[in-house]
Amino acid sequence: MPQVPKVLTIAGTDPTGGAGIQADLKAFQECEAYGMSAITSVLAQNTTGVQQVEHMSTSLLQAQLDSVFDDIMPDAVKTGMIATPDMIRTTVNMLKKYDLPVVIDPVMVATSGDSLAEEETLEVMKNEFLPLAAVVTPNMAEAANLTGFRVESLEEMEAAAKKIVDELGARAALVKGGHMKEDAVDILYVDGEIHYFRSPRTDTKHTHGTGCTLSAAIAAKLARGKSIYLAVQESKEYITNAISHPLEIGKGNGPVNHWGARVPLDQLLK
Repeated sequence: MPQVPKVLTIAGTDPTGGAGIQADLKAFQECEAYGMSAITSVLAQNTTGVQQVEHMSTSLLQAQLDSVFDDIMPDAVKTGMIATPDMIRTTVNMLKKYDLPVVIDPVMVATSGDSLAEEETLEVMKNEFLPLAAVVTPNMAEAANLTGFRVESLEEMEAAAKKIVDELGARAALVKGGHMKEDAVDILYVDGEIHYFRSPRTDTKHTHGTGCTLSAAIAAKLARGKSIYLAVQESKEYITNAISHPLEIGKGNGPVNHWGARVPLDQLLK
């Protein structure tokens, strides 16, 4: 019988539900995949910023991963905030055992500007983690951190995507241009080709969890057997709908609307 696509997120939490594993699980569900999670860090955060962070021990992270893989084998894995070198190495050692598509969202700085990862984590991510990735999904600031050069223009986004693949070892890189002033343009580099994904900019501040949600959608699409190009194309459409139908909740940068493509906003207000 056909198997239900299953996706595991390895990431931190958001108690207000807009980002982290909570956003990932919502995106998995909307993209018709069964979601599972292993928590790396527990955050006190909301739409206004990050107030406190506590990291899981590596033994507890390992136990969570063992619990999942011993019982329900994922068809794809998505990672978000993995804030310490030891946690990254624990994750790498686990994922090396299996031939699964891995989508890495290299979360280092939140939309609010708060740093979410230790500085030394960057080198471990670059040298040990990125070579496992089917797709890496940095925003412009994260791409600059990974590559070591400024990423502010389309040309620099292309150069960053190529370096992440050709030098750092990922299979594909999607550099997200959501912070550009004009249209939101994401650049995918895969199999030696550059692809542009453009969408009109929505005049909203409610973009909390955009990166988490996009990378989670890509992982769900890969779990369903889509090619990297199609997974990115369909996920770009999904996140555009999630942003363009804002829920307008929270006192700060509110969450995206995970069911924006499915349920008209006026139905939610009845």
